[in-house]
Amino acid sequence: MRLKLEEEDMWVNGHKKDGPDDEENFTFLGRGVNFKGVVSFDGTVRIDGRLEGEIHTKGTLMVGEHAVLKGIITAGTLISGGKINGTITAIEKVQLLKSGVLIGEVHAPSFSMEEGAHFQGICDMGAPKLVEEAHVPAELENMHEFAAHTSLADVQGLPD
Repeated sequence: MRLKLEEEDMWVNGHKKDGPDDEENFTFLGRGVNFKGVVSFDGTVRIDGRLEGEIHTKGTLMVGEHAVLKGIITAGTLISGGKINGTITAIEKVQLLKSGVLIGEVHAPSFSMEEGAHFQGICDMGAPKLVEEAHVPAELENMHEFAAHTSLADVQGLPD
């Protein structure tokens, strides 16, 4: 009943007022929820249950301490204190809280872990490929041979 009153309160003089629901949607899957399949959300999502499959949101995905996720996850930001096994792609960042366990792949420009968190897998933060080895000038190629046949006195110009 209170939800209905809040909805009515959002209307003034026949015009809808801007409110938090206009700015962002919030979805919650509680501890008792077990789901298999593909889910897509708008806005922020908090999962405290079990989910196997795919999860997609451009917003923030918060994984609670008791949550267990297995599959493919794409999100704007992922903040996890639960258990995840799968492939994660985040547009902004992945943050693993101290109670979090993550096994799999992480693809994100930023990845942080609190002390106590556990991660096993591959992390790709989009670093540029290594530059090919620089060309070594010919006079330096034989530096080792030069050093082996030259004394310190020769280099410093001191008499033997």
